[in-house]
Amino acid sequence: MALLVVDLDKHIGNAASWRDTFAGLLPGLEVRFWPEPGNVADIEYLAFMRPDFDALPAFPNLKLMFSRSAGVEAFVNHPKLPKVPLCKVEPQDGDPMMTEYVVMHVLRLHRDMPGYAIAQANREWRRTTIVRPEQRRVGFLGLGKMAKAPALILKQLGFPVSAWVRNPREDSDIAIYHGEDRLEPFLSQTDIAVCLLPLTRETEGIFSARTFAMMPKGAMLINVGRGKHVVEADLIAALDSGQLSYAALDALWPEPLPKTSPLWSHPKVTVMPHVARRPTVMQLANEIAACIRNVEAGGPPLQEIDLTLGY
Repeated sequence: MALLVVDLDKHIGNAASWRDTFAGLLPGLEVRFWPEPGNVADIEYLAFMRPDFDALPAFPNLKLMFSRSAGVEAFVNHPKLPKVPLCKVEPQDGDPMMTEYVVMHVLRLHRDMPGYAIAQANREWRRTTIVRPEQRRVGFLGLGKMAKAPALILKQLGFPVSAWVRNPREDSDIAIYHGEDRLEPFLSQTDIAVCLLPLTRETEGIFSARTFAMMPKGAMLINVGRGKHVVEADLIAALDSGQLSYAALDALWPEPLPKTSPLWSHPKVTVMPHVARRPTVMQLANEIAACIRNVEAGGPPLQEIDLTLGY
């Protein structure tokens, strides 16, 4: 039983850390690293980040693949994608780094820290109305593993929290809106929108002039989803008109953001270089090992991606 790691060791940890971590989690698993797969017939599991399927050989005994990529849209339709289940490797209870990052930006915008920074630069003793948490409605677009933890913390802090998702679901903690016909009612009651959606045909460009107009005047946007969720020109227009008051962007398109982009210097925009979270070798290996154990015991893959939906 062998796992081939493709490029993950170049982005997170190193080959030794991956091998040592798996030795403690799955002692019977042989870990190999691309571009030295050895006998391809031994490879039953494949873990990767931004794979080049044109360069990879066929693996006749492959059972399962694991993707670290934030999205799978870049390769999910590749003609050489192996016909085996593809799984995510997200921590089951979310990532503390993502939680702190989202909560940080919500609190930062809620308490108008950008405005106070400008006042300090101007040596202005700025006294203004302070909005209480119960007066600031926070809406999450997407309520997966990465979103649920910060949503619950913000609710504990007193914010009214809701979420918009694709399909109906029951949630005793968060008010749920679902489906295209509920997007406008959701956005109309959202003062700070937090985007953690996957990128699909349906969600690309979801933040545009049309949807900004649905939001309360002066609303704010935090995008930690994908850069293509936001139409840049429409965002700038909404900020300039006052329809939106601020945007914090961790995911942008393209990345790195070109030096010529007007977002860099816009006074109502925070640009971050896609740093919301950095998973550890242990986090990823734990999820991979749990899935392999389940499959080897005759169970289904964990966190399997629906290739028809793209997430």
